[in-house]
Amino acid sequence: MATVGQQHLYRPILTAVGSDCRRHVTTRFLPVPRRNVNSRLRQILSLEVGKEVAPESSTVNMEELVGFLYKDLPHLFDDQGIDKTAYDERVKFRDPITKHDTISGYLFNISFLKNIFTPQFQLHWAKQTGPYEITTRWTMVMKFMLLPWKPELVFTGTSIMEVNPETKKFCSHLDLWDSIKNNDYFSLEGLVDVFKQLRIYKTPDLETPKYQILKRTANYEVRKYEPFIVVETIGDKLSGSSGFNNVAGYIFGKNSTMEKIPMTTPVFTQTTDTDQLSSNVSVQIVIPSGKDLNSLPMPNEEKVNLKKLEGGFAAAVKFSGKPTEEVVRAKENELRSSLSKDGLRAKKGCMLARYNDPGRTWNFIMRNEVIIWLEDFSLD
Repeated sequence: MATVGQQHLYRPILTAVGSDCRRHVTTRFLPVPRRNVNSRLRQILSLEVGKEVAPESSTVNMEELVGFLYKDLPHLFDDQGIDKTAYDERVKFRDPITKHDTISGYLFNISFLKNIFTPQFQLHWAKQTGPYEITTRWTMVMKFMLLPWKPELVFTGTSIMEVNPETKKFCSHLDLWDSIKNNDYFSLEGLVDVFKQLRIYKTPDLETPKYQILKRTANYEVRKYEPFIVVETIGDKLSGSSGFNNVAGYIFGKNSTMEKIPMTTPVFTQTTDTDQLSSNVSVQIVIPSGKDLNSLPMPNEEKVNLKKLEGGFAAAVKFSGKPTEEVVRAKENELRSSLSKDGLRAKKGCMLARYNDPGRTWNFIMRNEVIIWLEDFSLD
């Protein structure tokens, strides 16, 4: 007989019945009162008699917690901040280079990033991925304000958030970055990924086409561009400057109303031919947002046109130095190979984006990009 608390629990009694040719063994069980025995003990007892007891159902409303994250996480780095009462005191936070085991450490990490990097956080989606698990997908763009050139750091990825079924609060938060393979703490690959983004790129303080960064891998980033208007003319090659003076003349006043239009960046050269990057080339300057085709003055030159680009999904790779035709071709091939490997469908042709005046910027800090439009893209 075993004693648990004030209850007596009787084990099975085996009785042997003899005969001339065989022995029969029968088993008798004494009833065990169940109403005052805890669920864990019931499971143990049930195994003794060959039965399984289903775990008690949870009363955690996971759908409500998903909705909570949609409202709360956008406040991650603003003055309101996240609701700390939604987290256990001993919440475990991990990313490839950071770890904390309390809510105070978690909040300290948020405050540190907010004051040093001025981060912008975008939540793409949140959904339940397990009985007590919610996964979110996000983009975080930060500027390191302590360095004179204020480099931009971009991280995209997912967060796996576990819920404590007893407290109905988040007890674990694990960040996984898209840009690295080893996301375990402490990841040397993750640290290198951070330092790679601290390099100097000179980006003029001018308006650029608006886009969202949806995903950043080790080799490229996927963007979603909003529609924008360009003034364009025919060029000679992607890395060439032929035609630039014609489109620049339009924004400097060579138009039907002699209106001077603010300069933007980058200057695009684009081809629709994948095999021959120097054929069917157009040179484009972006018109500032807020303008529409009906309100813009007409170009004075017949070979200069206004066109609205519908935007969409595009993959981009950033590089510095002088963008020669050979360099652009190599970057385009590398990007197209990476996209194919990742199962993304690339359109024909590509664009070269040049952000700097080559006559006023050192080659090693120039910001250039090769951009390829995508057929479609989904953030699964």
